[in-house]
Amino acid sequence: MSGTAGALYWESLGPDDGETVVLSAGLGGSGSYWASQVPELAKRYRVLVYDQFGTGRSGGEVPKFYTVKDMAAELDALLETAASGPVHFIGHALGGLIGLELARLSPGRVGSLLLINAWAEPNAFSRRCFSVRRKLLLSNGPEAYLEAQPLFLYPPVWIAENSEWLDQEITHQLAGFPPQENLLRRMHALQTWKMPPEELAEVRVDALVLATRDDSLVPWTCSQTLAARLPLSSVKLLPTGGHAINVTEPERFNTLMLNHLRKHRLPTEAKVNQEVL
Repeated sequence: MSGTAGALYWESLGPDDGETVVLSAGLGGSGSYWASQVPELAKRYRVLVYDQFGTGRSGGEVPKFYTVKDMAAELDALLETAASGPVHFIGHALGGLIGLELARLSPGRVGSLLLINAWAEPNAFSRRCFSVRRKLLLSNGPEAYLEAQPLFLYPPVWIAENSEWLDQEITHQLAGFPPQENLLRRMHALQTWKMPPEELAEVRVDALVLATRDDSLVPWTCSQTLAARLPLSSVKLLPTGGHAINVTEPERFNTLMLNHLRKHRLPTEAKVNQEVL
């Protein structure tokens, strides 16, 4: 099943009566990022993937002063149409920030969180990385930007062993590259996002914060700080996998993901209605 809600393109896969799992990608914004997770999830869960506004099949011009809160509000409106009851939310980097904002914006909407290499506030290292990426895009264009992107997402050995796949992926991404201004405004929203400790304390959702020591874009200590400020969280620190561990080590990641989902079963619709009454 697929459709559009507002300007967002979405698809759902798996059994209609399964618990709903929402997958939210990072800066790239495309639901296709989760290609290694959807088949496993769809065996048991109703999986909802979507393209974030201004990316992929969700066209439109990203406005000036766009924020992560805006991204969460767009997803909240989508879920009004495409889901009933609480959902599991899995977010990578920027996608994780969207999940945190969604949990604050719409209490009861999110039943569990899995946050991959996410953070609570900007840090100096990531700021330098995004500054370099922005300058590459502005001075050399999308192709140079995409050629550099794997250096921030994947470990060196993995890049060396997957060179052919990366070349194909760059060609595919170049063909569907978003309008430059859309990417720059989304990048600005990501870089300036911050959720103070008192606001994080309001996110009373069972959360697993997953980080990798060899992340070349976001220091693992950022995830550690985030987990310490979330009242119902645990943190899992892995030695390898890079920024995009669900791509580089899908079997290991999928096992952790499925264990997390089994541990945090969602209430049935009947129970939710009882609690509302």
